[in-house]
Amino acid sequence: MLLFRHQYVKGGLRHIGANVPVTTKEVPHGIQMGFWSSSFGPPASSEHVYVQPILKDNFDGYSSGSSGFKSVGSGEYERINVVGCVDDFRDYKDQDFGNVDVDEESEIEEVHDEEDEDFGDENFLVSRGEPSYACEARDRSRRFDDFEDECRHPLVREICRLIQLQSSWRPKLESELRHLLKSVKPRQVCAVLRSQQDERMALKFFYWADRQWRYRHNPIVYPVMLEILSKTKLCQGARRILRLMGRRGISRPPEVFRCVMISYSRAGRLRDALRLLTLMQKAGVDPNLPMCDTVIQVLMKNGKLEKAYKFLERMQIVGIIPDVLTYNCLIKGLCDVHRVQDAIELIDEMPIKGCSPDKVSYYTVMDFLCKEKRILDIRDMMEKMERESKLLIDQVTYNHLIHVLSKHGHGDEALEFLRESERKGFRVDKVGLSAIVHSFCQEGKMDKVKELVQEMFTKGCLPDVVTYTSIIDGFCRLGKVDQAQKLLQNMHRHGVKPNTVTYTALLSGLCRNGNSLGAKEMIGVSEEQWWTPNAITYSAVMHGLRRENKLSEACDLAREMIEKGFFPTPVDINLLLRPLCYEGRVEEAKKFMEACLNKGCAVNVVNFTTVIHGFCQKDNLEGALSLLEDMYLINKHPDVFTYTTLIDSLAKKGQIEEATELAEKMLNRGIPPSAVTYRTIIHRYCELGRVEDLLPLLEKMLLQQKCRTAYNQVIEKLCSFGNLEAAESLLAKVLKTASMEDANTCHDLMKGYMKRGLALPAYKVACRMFHRNLIPDLKLCEKLSKVLVSDGKTDEADKLMLLFVERGRI
Repeated sequence: MLLFRHQYVKGGLRHIGANVPVTTKEVPHGIQMGFWSSSFGPPASSEHVYVQPILKDNFDGYSSGSSGFKSVGSGEYERINVVGCVDDFRDYKDQDFGNVDVDEESEIEEVHDEEDEDFGDENFLVSRGEPSYACEARDRSRRFDDFEDECRHPLVREICRLIQLQSSWRPKLESELRHLLKSVKPRQVCAVLRSQQDERMALKFFYWADRQWRYRHNPIVYPVMLEILSKTKLCQGARRILRLMGRRGISRPPEVFRCVMISYSRAGRLRDALRLLTLMQKAGVDPNLPMCDTVIQVLMKNGKLEKAYKFLERMQIVGIIPDVLTYNCLIKGLCDVHRVQDAIELIDEMPIKGCSPDKVSYYTVMDFLCKEKRILDIRDMMEKMERESKLLIDQVTYNHLIHVLSKHGHGDEALEFLRESERKGFRVDKVGLSAIVHSFCQEGKMDKVKELVQEMFTKGCLPDVVTYTSIIDGFCRLGKVDQAQKLLQNMHRHGVKPNTVTYTALLSGLCRNGNSLGAKEMIGVSEEQWWTPNAITYSAVMHGLRRENKLSEACDLAREMIEKGFFPTPVDINLLLRPLCYEGRVEEAKKFMEACLNKGCAVNVVNFTTVIHGFCQKDNLEGALSLLEDMYLINKHPDVFTYTTLIDSLAKKGQIEEATELAEKMLNRGIPPSAVTYRTIIHRYCELGRVEDLLPLLEKMLLQQKCRTAYNQVIEKLCSFGNLEAAESLLAKVLKTASMEDANTCHDLMKGYMKRGLALPAYKVACRMFHRNLIPDLKLCEKLSKVLVSDGKTDEADKLMLLFVERGRI
């Protein structure tokens, strides 16, 4: 595992967060003059100089020297880098707030060692004792409790309002925000960050504020930003902030490393998440129990159960005592890999290790047992939970079992636990009954549903809109749309108002039963019935019309959907474009796609490729190429499938020069050819006998994307089209690798010669195979030998069989 220690630098132990004032004399002249932004003018005449530094690429590569820079905006000057490393966000140095890009694609990827990290006993040690930053972390947690009160401050609200207007920012608005930033307090900055609904917007504001003149984030802001990013997949942004804290000498407790680790884990980069332990080691930070719990959770999520157990043992050796949360992480990981028996044994061992299991421990195991419908094992766990762990079996326990069983389609078993809870005197829960009703509806057991609903009325537990919606959906699944419509009318009688989900379930049932036009009419009168269709409602009816081949009505509904502010997805658009193109209505498909594009829908390259393919199917290459040019104009970059479709159509019509030009254009744009591209080009060029045009193009394609069987495909196609001479000329390129694919290609060439009665060229191909240590097919060579003998070439026939004898095949 890892050795956590203090980090030493040249000249002694590094001190984190030392406060050292810096004067003008301490700053080199080149640095003073080189970092001024042109928008601010010359530096103010002062003894102290504020420098806007720049972040370096290397995370751990600290530059030598002793120059320090001052932290501004907090009322004190503090040394932010004790080894003289300048530290700013390099990529955002000269950008406005609205132009800061925090997408993962634009983040700088970290360079790691290629070998996998090992977290075994031999290389993980944890220092004993409480870390020196523990008191500081407790104080910080107390300060965080007051952040919510700051959200109501007028200054915070005004800053949030300006941030929301960043899409239409003018210099005046940015100047206002910059002015407000001068008087904002650190806790108010934290409140602004937490008030953002979009975490990317919070990260943009963090970057923008840090670049402003005479402002520097207070140390309490960094953990808050990392806490926000831990709820997202923006792991590279979190890693940058962690790096910046180290370079500015800001204390980094395990909580900040834990936030970055969680962000990496959410992004699916589990190996990078575990590498945070190495960074903690380099920073001299000792892990605490929450950090160790997170490591165990990441290891279990990555399927490294043995390493998680070793990590647990090492924690106990060094004095970090695992608690119930630690064991619950292990229990969850064991259940996820279907090792439920090991999870049960771990629960039995927990009291021996001084940690009693809680209800979550038992619920985790019982969830898996409910999924497998192991009722007897569930009852054993409930008995053990009450007898050994002294945990009360209450209504919450029964409700949990009822919901989990219903979720996995075991309504009968859930109903048994409901009856048992009633016998023990627990109150009947409307939510639990609704869950069982939903399970029966999914299974099509509508008779039991009716009984349960009548029981609900008898016990005064009236069904709500969720229960009615489940029943309506159940009737629609069985094709009983009339009963679903009657139930919709009964809802009004019982004072329950149907919502959009209820109507969507009914409309979906109408579409499944072939009455999409009736569903479309119900959308038309939705305002009269006081309900509003949403995007799912429109999509369900639109695809119902498509399935009934009512494409014009489906397109009209899609346009109405767009007018109401609901945008169909690219998948929805493509599901309409494909049947239109299939029926030859390409112009109508193009107009529909353009209408969607003009209204702001997310039309993608797949939609354009579908319409281009429709033009090619109608041999309208001018329309297809015109649409390709339109893609360039609106910055919708065509992909390899778009180009392959056009190249195939051009070559099919014999326009080899145009096809070659388009293929080279694709390669020049950095788009590598796919396997389909290779097959298409090879087939069309060989079909037309244009090998002289194919080979140079093939060489350029191989430079972009390797294809080991490219020349094999060329030879096989040439043989199928009877161009044996051209095929044999390429045989040397194939025999370089001497693989089974090469042997099959040679066999095709030999068969082509033998069909023409040319036994001697086939014999030469067989000899070349033996020369490259490839053994030809024996049966094929026996036929060839007979043909050679009949042609009077007995020496060649004998030599061919002798080659088999020499290699022990005869």
